[in-house]
Amino acid sequence: MILMQMAGMALTVLAAPNPTPTAVPGMDTVANLFLGWGKWVLIVGGVLGLFICGGMMILGRRNRSATAVDGATGIPWVLGGLTLGAIAAGVVDMLLK
Repeated sequence: MILMQMAGMALTVLAAPNPTPTAVPGMDTVANLFLGWGKWVLIVGGVLGLFICGGMMILGRRNRSATAVDGATGIPWVLGGLTLGAIAAGVVDMLLK
């Protein structure tokens, strides 16, 4: 009986119209500032990560092949993190629609 009521409530919630998101008054500038800081940190971290990977590959070229391999294997992780950061807004928007 309770399960049927919960299923009915879930169906009414899912059938409800999807409202467009609106910013809380006064919070839109704070949210944009916070997201801008996050984007800046992501850019700096990505550039720094690629610099570190490149440096490890340069230093590990002679007699330290493990260091070069570690630098090369770090590149996909850096690029993956940058890609995730770049598509984050689109993914969240798609999931909330």
